[in-house]
This record gives sequence, C-alpha cells and structure tokens, in this order.
Amino acid sequence: MCGITGWVDLKRDLSGEIATVRKMAGTIQHRGPDEYNEWICDHAGFGHQRLIVVDPSGGKQPMECLRGEAKYVMIYNGELYNTEDLRQELLEKGWSFASHSDTEVLLKSFIQWRAACVEKLNGIFAFAVWDAEKQELFMARDRLGVKPLFFKKHGEGILFSSEIKALLAHPEVEPVLDREGLSEVLALGPSRTPGHGVFKGINELPAAHIGVFNQDGFQTKRYWNVVSKQHEDDLDTTAQTIRELLTDAVERQLVSDVSLGTFLSGGVDSSAITAIAANYLQAKGKGRLSTFSIDYQDNDKYFKQSSFQPNSDKDFIGKMSAFSSTNHHTFVMDNKTLADMLKEAVEMRDLPGMADVDSSLLWFCRQTKQEVTVALSGECADEIFGGYPWFYREDDLTREGFPWIRSSEVRRSLLTEEWKQKLDLHGYMLKRYQETIDGTPEYEGDSPLEKQRRQMFYLNMHWFMPTLLDRKDRMSMGASFEARVPFSDHRLVEYVWNIPWEMKTYNGREKGILRKALEGLLPQEILYRKKSPYPKTHNPVYTNAVVSWLEEITKDPDARLFELFDRKEIEKLIQTEGKQIEAPWFGQLMTGPQLLAHLGQIDHWLRTYQIKIEK
Repeated sequence: MCGITGWVDLKRDLSGEIATVRKMAGTIQHRGPDEYNEWICDHAGFGHQRLIVVDPSGGKQPMECLRGEAKYVMIYNGELYNTEDLRQELLEKGWSFASHSDTEVLLKSFIQWRAACVEKLNGIFAFAVWDAEKQELFMARDRLGVKPLFFKKHGEGILFSSEIKALLAHPEVEPVLDREGLSEVLALGPSRTPGHGVFKGINELPAAHIGVFNQDGFQTKRYWNVVSKQHEDDLDTTAQTIRELLTDAVERQLVSDVSLGTFLSGGVDSSAITAIAANYLQAKGKGRLSTFSIDYQDNDKYFKQSSFQPNSDKDFIGKMSAFSSTNHHTFVMDNKTLADMLKEAVEMRDLPGMADVDSSLLWFCRQTKQEVTVALSGECADEIFGGYPWFYREDDLTREGFPWIRSSEVRRSLLTEEWKQKLDLHGYMLKRYQETIDGTPEYEGDSPLEKQRRQMFYLNMHWFMPTLLDRKDRMSMGASFEARVPFSDHRLVEYVWNIPWEMKTYNGREKGILRKALEGLLPQEILYRKKSPYPKTHNPVYTNAVVSWLEEITKDPDARLFELFDRKEIEKLIQTEGKQIEAPWFGQLMTGPQLLAHLGQIDHWLRTYQIKIEK
C-alpha cells in the first residue's frame, strides 16, 4: 500500500517544482513511511510514499519503463491479486521481468493493453501512468473504489493524489466550501456523492472509472458495472459457487512478504475469512494465523442490548479463535483515548467522519501494526448479501431517500436561520438518491418489489459500502497498515448481484445463502449468529469526554461550528447528551454521543483546515 501524488501541466515546465511535489507528498507520509521517491521532468511530476508489503527492492516507485523510444512512468497504490496470472500472460507475449513486484506487472500490462488492462486486473488499485511520448496522463481506480484517487484541474494542468490534503498542500489551492460542498457535509455526511471531493473544485475519480488527461482536456469513462440478468443456478450450486469464489479471494489476498493476520469480530463475515485463512496457512505449513479484535474498557459492565446490537462479541471471538487455533490478540481501548483521537481521525479522512467508529479503528490498526503489517477484514459482505435491516424492513424499502439517512429534519433544525434559508438539505439528499436509483441496471424480469430491492443493493454499492471502505482505507493507512477486503472481489460481487432475494435469505435469515455456503467451515453458533455491527463503547466516560469537548466549543467565541449551526440548539443537544435525537444521524448507531462527536469533528475540520465558506 502506498500514497501517490502528482502534477501534470502540458503548458508549464515543472522541472523547478520539485519542492511543491515534495510538499504535497509529505502530507501523506503516513501512507508509506518505509520509502519515499519522486520523479519530475518537463510537464509531469510524481511523488510516491511506500509501505513495503511485496518485493522491497523490485517495487520501487515511480517506476519507469522504455518501450522502443517511448517512456512510461507509473505511480500506484494498491495490490493485485492475480499478479502471477498476468505475469504469465505477458511472458508469453515476450515481456521479461526484473522483480516479482505487482508494480512491474501492472506497468507492463498497461503498456501492452493500454486502457483495456483494467479489465484484466483483480485487486484494489489507484494508479497513474505518464506517457512521455504522447504527453498523456492515464489514471484508473478499482471497481469498487477500495483505493482513493482525488484530482483537481489546475490552470492548464491537473493535480491528483490519494488524499485531499495533498491537493490542499499545493500553494495555489485554497480550501473552499461552496453551497454544494456544504450540502455534501450537512445533508449526506459522513457519506458523500460518488466522485465528489466536497471542497470546491476537487473531485474523486469514481470507482470503476479511468481518466485521461491530454491536449484535449480531461475525460473519464466507466469500465465496469454489474449486469442485471436471470440467475440460473439452483440453491446448492449457488452456495458452492459462493464458497469457491470467497475461498479463492481470501487465498489470493494472503500473498505478502510481511507478517499477516485477520480482523476477527466473531461474526459470520470475519469468521469465514479467518477460517479460510487459517486452513490455508496450515495446509501450506506456514504456522498459526494471527487474529485481532477490539474492545473497550469496562464494556461488559455498561453493554446495552438492542435490536442492532443483540449481544457482545467477546464470547464468539473466543469460540472462533479456538475453533481455528489462531493466535488471538484482543486490544482494549481506553475511552478517554477514544475521545482524544476523534480530531486525528478527521485529519486522516480530511472530512468529518463517523466519530468513534473512525477513531477506534485508527487506534485498533495501530495496535495491530505492532504485530502484523497486513490484515484481512470482512467489509462489503452486508452490502452485497443484504445484511442490513433496510434490505428487509418494508418501511425502509419504501422510504423516500437513503434509509441510513433518516435525520434530514434534525440536520436542518440545528442550522442557523441563515443557512436554513440558503440550503435545501432534504432536496439535495433526494436529488443524489434519485441519480443513483435512475442508474440502477434493470432486469425486465423483476417484479416491482424485486426492482425496488435491486435498487437498494445498487444504493448500498455506491453509497454505504464506499463510506465504510473509505473509513477502512484512511484509518488503516493512518496507522501505516494495510487492510484487505476479500468480499470486495468483483467476481463475487458480480455473481451475488443476480441471486434472487428468496435465495439470498435462505431459511428466512439475513445473508442466508452465505451461511449455507459456509456450512461445515464454521461452528453452528457462529454460522447462525444474528448480525451485530462494529463494536461501540457503552461507557459513560466516553460520553462525558465528548460532552466536555462540545462545552468547550460553545464557550469559544471563535468556534467555527457556529458559522453553520445555531448555538442555542447545540447547547440544548449538549444538555441532554444528544438523547432527544431518536433517529440516527447516519447508519444505525450514530446517535447521542456519536452525534455530538460528529459536530465536534466538524468544528475541528473547519478550524484546522482553515476552510473558507462561500456565502
């Protein structure tokens, strides 16, 4: 995993701009603390921060390759899981290799197949190639957007990077929020519109897209999407295919030259990955798998059962670790630290985030990094198999707008009168919702209800899942740590997309077909455990810390929060610790102290990034 940044300007000589490129790259050093390199020549400059995972000597970047008289230079963030398949295909076409790095394979794949190379890739990636002969920049991002890539048109050129902060480090770029950017934060946050960078003029290359910048300007093109069609396989064949695809995805992602493990929550998703990984390592004679989980100080004492969190993870983690004979580590987080790291989590995202869900993951990854450099994680399973309540609750299926944003009126009620008049948060949310719904690949054989549910899956793929993947990337990279997500394998996503709902909910259970696919691989009590989300603290120490933070903000005459929010409304919120807000701000659990923390993160973001708000 790495951090990439670059500047291309076809009408400006960048030879003397090495200091600017270096400054931009310096802001993302956390993404690759092992090695830094740069390259600059005439109209292009690249900076690359590297976290070494495969081939320390052979994977150095920026990587150059000559093909006749043509020179190509590439920077790349990600991992290819079909490296050896591609290498063999390229060897047959006459290519030779000086390393076993996936970087060299990717660069030569691009030279061989140009833009079509992305259709051959299995992995997570964001990369840019400068074609010196054509004076052309090519960029691409993986199918589900696991790895980020932001860009900004600048003068006659373009700036790009893994993170927004690198673009803002350019001396000629200002952090400005216009009304659309404000609507992203206030109507949709902590999610954001695919391709939107929130700051004025900053965009993100959408998932499954390529971008080309040359004398004709900058054009983007989608290269992949799910295809809606009839699912032909019967129940048993479907379950077997899912198991084979998931097993292959996990085993491909176990390739590493550094220590590796899995995150284990005791739920079906992380347990499946753990079981497959443990079996594979044992069969290869590579020893016991290391597994990792997080808990919070005194959480047993304060745990509160709910329909969303029916039980704690602790007992299930122990059973799964014993079942797969893993070397397990549980890291227990102090609640004061959880609150203290809320600010740093914002700086990792460059945006207000998911409060303690972010800060705890950042801390967790840092603890795990002391043992391993890479871990496999269970994100994406709920989105592709339908694990969330909004897939099966009728009121959520028929709700106007995103089912995980049920707080539009609350969001508006907290604003100042000025911004209530200037911003239509509900309308903006509905506009973005409808854009995605309208883009859903349709199948003429769907009933009205099936069509509605297919739209829900598409919404999740383009909104909820990217929010969680972005969180995983930023917090893991903030720990100089690599998290891999086997359920995001595009072959698995493509196959599961068309499985009918009745089969996905086999035996009347959420993710029932996945559970059937894993029969015999997991203990029964884990295989049929009711879904429980990422663990959160129930300790009042955290709530008190967040309340104190917000109280400090209300006493600050220069607090940025009140440029947008009504001071009296926020004070009332603090007095009740946010308990009067019943609808989650976002998702299922972002209420009470999480909402207060999110507001505190907004204030910190506006202040730290010195953001200018356009009226």
